[in-house]
Amino acid sequence: MTRLFNDPSAFADEMIEGFVAAAGRWVQAAPGGVVRSTQADEATVALVIGGGSGHYPAFGGLVGPGLAHGAAMGNLFASPSSQQVYSIAKAADQGKGVLLSYGNYAGDVLHFDAAQERLRAEGIDVRTVTVTDDIWSAPKEELHKRRGIAGDLAVFKAAGAAAAAGYDLDGVERVARLANARTRSFGVAFSGCTLPGADAPLFEVPEGKMAVGLGIHGEPGIDEVDVPTADELAELFLDRLLEEVPEGVSLEGARVVPLLNGLGNLKYEEMFVVFRRIAQLLTERGITMVEPEVGELCTSFDMSGVSLTLLWLDDELETLWAAPADAPGFTKGSVAPQRAAAAVAAADLDESVPEASEASREAAGLIDEALSAVAAAIDEAADELGRMDAIAGDGDHGIGMQRGSRAGADAATKAAGAGAGAQTVLERAADAWSDRAGGTSGAIWGEMLRALGRRVGDDDAVTAEAVAEGIAQAKDAVMAFGKAKVGDKTMVDAIVPFADELGRRVAAGEGLREAWGEAAGSCESAAQATADLKATLGRARSHGDKSIGTPDPGAISFALITKTVHRVLAERAGTQSKEQ
Repeated sequence: MTRLFNDPSAFADEMIEGFVAAAGRWVQAAPGGVVRSTQADEATVALVIGGGSGHYPAFGGLVGPGLAHGAAMGNLFASPSSQQVYSIAKAADQGKGVLLSYGNYAGDVLHFDAAQERLRAEGIDVRTVTVTDDIWSAPKEELHKRRGIAGDLAVFKAAGAAAAAGYDLDGVERVARLANARTRSFGVAFSGCTLPGADAPLFEVPEGKMAVGLGIHGEPGIDEVDVPTADELAELFLDRLLEEVPEGVSLEGARVVPLLNGLGNLKYEEMFVVFRRIAQLLTERGITMVEPEVGELCTSFDMSGVSLTLLWLDDELETLWAAPADAPGFTKGSVAPQRAAAAVAAADLDESVPEASEASREAAGLIDEALSAVAAAIDEAADELGRMDAIAGDGDHGIGMQRGSRAGADAATKAAGAGAGAQTVLERAADAWSDRAGGTSGAIWGEMLRALGRRVGDDDAVTAEAVAEGIAQAKDAVMAFGKAKVGDKTMVDAIVPFADELGRRVAAGEGLREAWGEAAGSCESAAQATADLKATLGRARSHGDKSIGTPDPGAISFALITKTVHRVLAERAGTQSKEQ
């Protein structure tokens, strides 16, 4: 378990601060993560990587010459926000284009894609290569749905070496895609990991059993088998991975980089015993090992587990794998001397607010009150939301919602106190919620609050009709943004009935408080009904059957928020009635 922490909600921030202090030879802090503290004489394509914290040396530990130029570092097991990715990419860009690369998780895709579009709108040539190495997370026919685990390193190393060698952006993107296409991984675990402040691990493995096909975010395995011997585990790894030889690779005379990765709590000595047999088996099959790695390459806090990655080489990939690299968490050969990079300035935030009408400012005060109540309600529910999420996901939904709702509430209070109108308060809350929460839910709540804000504006009184239309637009934005539909067992299963019922009742002439209350009731029923559904999207997709019987935590948290807002509306109506 994680024992040494202060405030669990500040753990990631304090970890990054300490990492920068310890690794200043390689990295410097930048808004959203870290970038190199040195630079080469010639400008190159910039490789920007990233993901949730809790996986050291991924992702910050892979920033340095011959590897990445910057890493966007999200909260624990949560994707970095689009603002973080944008800020790191801007700081890392050298005018030759930017390649974004990261593990294929829904939240990461949403945030990195949003940052990519923003960067492209500013004229920066940006490409993306997601890592999809985990053979257990989707079948061969759906390679694009697979998640990225320790194979991240193979892709990042090829792209970073290509950038250092002077490849243009087309070339860096090409070799990153090639490395990903030729990388396969398979992982197992003997026990789950425990996040700072948590009372229990995100998942448990029965004594004497081993979870097969685990993820790196605390997701449980796909199956459980008896704990094998070290030799039997090596044989299991290779039997499965050799069934997945990439297209264009012939086993006879093949050259491969094996990466045996400890997930945080497995002794190096144990890994060496396993690797002994891996090396024997590869040799017996006529496969040549090239510069293997055994160690902690992509961890998961204190998870007791191990994964094997195979990078199948061609001449170009072998040259790139062997090229020098020097980063806090990965070193190979000797890189050319570097000079100090310019210091990255802290983010310059504009605290001013646009003008707003008196009626809009009054509505902003109610929005502020509602968001504060929402943050308090989420605080109370965070542990239960995390428990539900751990059944088939990674268990971070409660923590992410807690961080996001509190940041949104604080931003709303500051904006309302400065005289902002309803739109500005909602947009400031959206930015803060998305930025602080990260992950899929952070992105979705940012989209919803922004959509509602655009509809209500800063100039006019906020009417029931405007709110209902704004909620409908928020629903449409979320469904377009995340591609989920009713029945996928996501937050959408609660959003759609809420928005539709609210719209019907307002159109029939009901006031906002009454209509909102009835819609919240429909929302609660729909959220609870997700217990009967099988997850088909997001991290829970790989464990869909396990999700049956437990409601979707995103739907439950959305229903909780609608009920909380209704309570605030009712209390405000009661106060006004007494005053009259």
